[in-house]
Amino acid sequence: MKEEQTNIRKLIIASTSTVHGGSYLSYILPRLQTFFAHTDEIVFIPYARPGGITHDAYTEIAAKGLASIGKKVVGLHRFPDPIRAIQNAKAVFTGGGNTFLLVKELYENGIMEPLKTAISGGLSYFGTSAGANITGVSMQTTNDMPIVYPPSFDTLGAVSFNINPHYLDPDTQSTHMGETREKRIAEFHKLNPQAVVGLREGSWLFVSGKSIILEGDLSARIFEQGKEAYELAGGSQLSFLEYAD
Repeated sequence: MKEEQTNIRKLIIASTSTVHGGSYLSYILPRLQTFFAHTDEIVFIPYARPGGITHDAYTEIAAKGLASIGKKVVGLHRFPDPIRAIQNAKAVFTGGGNTFLLVKELYENGIMEPLKTAISGGLSYFGTSAGANITGVSMQTTNDMPIVYPPSFDTLGAVSFNINPHYLDPDTQSTHMGETREKRIAEFHKLNPQAVVGLREGSWLFVSGKSIILEGDLSARIFEQGKEAYELAGGSQLSFLEYAD
């Protein structure tokens, strides 16, 4: 990752939009109020469309969630020129849903590279779930079904590792015989070198320049190729996971 890009990054990479017992974004709104203090308008990318809802319906959910901190939300699909909208935006929020669909739409609408460039230029970026997954090197540690076929698994590379949102620990009481999340990430590491951060619900990464801090009440599960998985507590610095291009 280029030095000048690393120095001006501003991201919140969140595992989820909603924690158990809470409303949409309620758990992270105080943090977002500070993060988005420099702008009153946020461009929302609704492409992941959870449950297949419309872009307008999803944007309305995001708008209601951020209204309490005084932010206007405009869906990217409403701009006649979405590329220019990204280039002119001060802040972008990418919601969760299906990562395969999100990545396909980003590529087909010509958004992936402009968004990557904007983040490198200091755009404030907030992503939840699928929107968090795409901040990594690739989308290959998503939990989603491949309901569509994106032209590439490569994503924003805003951080030099991968994200696994909604990370779940193995349930020792379960009789389920399928793969655990940890086993699937181990399979990923048989063929791919980048580290993976397993973000539990209610946790997020705050990226500011070269600093990457785990925020929220829970620890994160860290996976590095050729090493045993380990835990990092909230408040930990994760910048050591970065590597040079």
